[in-house]
Amino acid sequence: MPELPEVETVRRGLAPAMEGAVIARAEVRRPDLRWPFPPRMGARLTGARVLRLGRRSKYLLADLDRGETLIMHLGMSGRMVVSGLAAPHVPGRFHHDHPAPERHDHVVLHMEGGARITFNDARRFGAMDLTATDALEAHSWLATLGPEPLGNGFHAGYLHARLAGRRMPVKAALLDQRIVAGLGNIYVCEALHRAGISPKRAAGRISAGRIERLTEVIRATLRDAIDAGGSSLRDYRQADGELGYFQHSFRVYGREGAPCPAPGCSGTVRRAVQSGRSSFWCPGCQR
Repeated sequence: MPELPEVETVRRGLAPAMEGAVIARAEVRRPDLRWPFPPRMGARLTGARVLRLGRRSKYLLADLDRGETLIMHLGMSGRMVVSGLAAPHVPGRFHHDHPAPERHDHVVLHMEGGARITFNDARRFGAMDLTATDALEAHSWLATLGPEPLGNGFHAGYLHARLAGRRMPVKAALLDQRIVAGLGNIYVCEALHRAGISPKRAAGRISAGRIERLTEVIRATLRDAIDAGGSSLRDYRQADGELGYFQHSFRVYGREGAPCPAPGCSGTVRRAVQSGRSSFWCPGCQR
């Protein structure tokens, strides 16, 4: 499933085609994805202007001038593809070179001016909903989310307080979206390796100093991944169809049996299953 860096990369790719633009026609080709679409979704989107395209955790949020927000989740295999954008040196201009329709193109937003946004989802685990913008934070998909790891609400003091007294492994705690929003398996593995913390260590048994270091490397890992366009694993692509490249910088994820890349460490990357997910770490330098 795409994690925060992948969703943020998609948001940045879609913004030039969506922000400030009118949805000339919303084409909804089926009644549902993971859950049913909201009533009259196509009609409610058609003619609406996108005021802002944001992100909350792994959700894309399109604020509309009608007082509603379109919430979009990519699920396991969903892709948001933009086509018809002009070259960067011709701002505000579009061409009409669109790819041929594909079988799993379930929602298509025809933007005023010629750009097109296509939501393709082969497994149909993605989701879309419309909700009142002023009640967005109360939506069931967003209401229990913790702070954004790149926002001001996420800091060492906050994380130390949330982990205090917890016996669960720190890996599981960081994947809990109620504690911090948007982190997934890949980037938790990578951040814990950078911080030198074992994924098996009890969350409540990490010192304040190590938690401060952990918050710093979580931010750094996410920023590095966003700069690289995310990680191209399985179905993920950027909004323009290009691959992300952060997977070439993985230190431990997917590298079972490889030498640990940490300077001065002679350990080997291991794999274990925690709560049904693969954890990759080096027992030589992660304690």
